[in-house]
Amino acid sequence: MDFAGAYTWVNIKFLLEGFGVTLQVAFFAIILSFFIAGAVGTVRYAKVPILSQVFAVLVETIRNLPLLLIILFTFFALPEIGISMEKIPAAIVALTIFEAAMISEIIRSGLNSIDKGQIEAGRSSGLSNFQTLRYIVLPQALRRMVPPLVSQFISLLKDTSLCVIISLPELTHHAQVIYGQNSGYLAPILLFIAFMYFAVNYTLSVISRRLEVKKI
Repeated sequence: MDFAGAYTWVNIKFLLEGFGVTLQVAFFAIILSFFIAGAVGTVRYAKVPILSQVFAVLVETIRNLPLLLIILFTFFALPEIGISMEKIPAAIVALTIFEAAMISEIIRSGLNSIDKGQIEAGRSSGLSNFQTLRYIVLPQALRRMVPPLVSQFISLLKDTSLCVIISLPELTHHAQVIYGQNSGYLAPILLFIAFMYFAVNYTLSVISRRLEVKKI
């Protein structure tokens, strides 16, 4: 193992550039998937006729597919029907589709966890269905959703490494490039990227625990 050769500034800079792409893809996928999942989860919770059934089928289908398959389909199969994307947009789309399905279930479960008596009390006090959802159900549900949502976001960040299959220039891809030049770099480079993933994910976990304690 050649730690000195592996940890040159050139290699570290190259890895940081790859990690920048990892964070970029994860950030946009988290934002997009959360908003899509919010709409899907709310529609299913409200049991909107037809639409909720359609969303249920889509969610269950996507949740039972391997993420790797969705990534491959997005980048290699969609161009066959005229939808071509660069690597970064393709990775964001694939991760968004998969994570939106997963997160929508977290949101739906969080909404369903609120006691029905509170909903009935809100409706009997003159609030509309929307007002009851906004002022009574959603604030309480969001507090319960924080831990599983953060856990899912952590999984999303780690899942970006699967995009190496389409040669996305993210952290894992750049690591492969470096240790592909010298087998002695393999362990040092893998240890370094493990530390980078751990640092970010552990930070998110700590934030999640603090939010849960504060009941924000």
